[in-house]
Amino acid sequence: MRFHRSSPALFASLSLLGACELGGAGREGDAEDEAPPIPVETALPERGDIHALYSGTAPIEAYAEADVIAKVEGEIREMLVEEGDEVDRNAVLARLDGDRLRLELSESEARLRKLQRDYQRNVDLREQGLISEGDFDKIKFDMEALEAAYNLAKLELDYTQIRAPIDGVVSERYVKLGNTIKVGDPLFRVTSLDPLVAYLFVPEREYRRIAPGQPVAVEIDALAGEPIPASVTRVSPIVDAETGTFKITVEIDDPERRIKPGMFGRLSVVYDQRENVLKIPRSALVEETGSTSVFVVEDGTAISKAVETGYSDRGMVEIVSGIVDGERIVTVGQSGLKEQARVTVIGDPGDPGASEKAGSGELVTAGEPNTDESSEPEDPATAGEPGADEEDGPADAMRVSDNASSD
Repeated sequence: MRFHRSSPALFASLSLLGACELGGAGREGDAEDEAPPIPVETALPERGDIHALYSGTAPIEAYAEADVIAKVEGEIREMLVEEGDEVDRNAVLARLDGDRLRLELSESEARLRKLQRDYQRNVDLREQGLISEGDFDKIKFDMEALEAAYNLAKLELDYTQIRAPIDGVVSERYVKLGNTIKVGDPLFRVTSLDPLVAYLFVPEREYRRIAPGQPVAVEIDALAGEPIPASVTRVSPIVDAETGTFKITVEIDDPERRIKPGMFGRLSVVYDQRENVLKIPRSALVEETGSTSVFVVEDGTAISKAVETGYSDRGMVEIVSGIVDGERIVTVGQSGLKEQARVTVIGDPGDPGASEKAGSGELVTAGEPNTDESSEPEDPATAGEPGADEEDGPADAMRVSDNASSD
């Protein structure tokens, strides 16, 4: 066996390599320890009322609507209303010619008057015993038949005046002046705008929660502003076996006539209310399989806390347990956080001097001291270093260029 003598240069190389590896590992550890804080936005929990809602969508409809149908034939001689006009029940909307019906009424009236005179004469004869009971009854029945025919002719003549069947607004006009119409032709549509209704179909699991009289907030996509108040007026006593839903009727009171039938509405039925509860934005929740938590900032560190939630209403969620008033929760940036992670709060509303510092141009970082390198005194020893001359160089060059261009 032969032993080789190791050279001093080889030992020096190995020592240098080991020192480099140890130095690199140390720098990596320092880099991990000095990781920059994660920027987040925070908010304080609020106290207030919260409502339990069932929300759904439905078109707005008129409670009452009727088509006006022609009951007799004739030519439209007079048009008294147009679309958009408000009308009362039995108001005349249009008139037909009715010439033939007037003649028929006159004929029926003349025949009736003649038979009435004959009947009165037979009454006198009957009292004197000069006419049999059978002949007298025949004249009596004929007179009653003529009275019915006369009333029918009078009624048909009245049908030449087209009347509104309900109170409301003329929403559609199907005919024009001079048109000849037949029996059964549609002439107008009258729509009642007071009240308006919406029919909402609710899953059967909500049947015990919905009841008549509950308030409803209606939001119309076509209208901007506050929700319009309404209420549940009827709840269907049956559940549709095919869809598994039941129908509720929501009645909307709109005295300003802003809502029109056919508009699309978003309805929120309030079936419960809790007062003075702790609420946070729903966006602050971190939901994982089987658990819900939030991050709370304490001394520049994010701490995860499990919470129990309750009702949810318009972006806010009730917190039953897990956090208390005054704890600052993370509302933006929590998705990438880990337990005990260092954070910096952006626009911290809890810092009374944040606005003053922001106005003076200082950068405020939560958990770190506020330092300003520009306020440190300049070292006289570095006043003449080349680095300072190099920083002034571009500005001097710019001034020379400007002078040259002006010359």
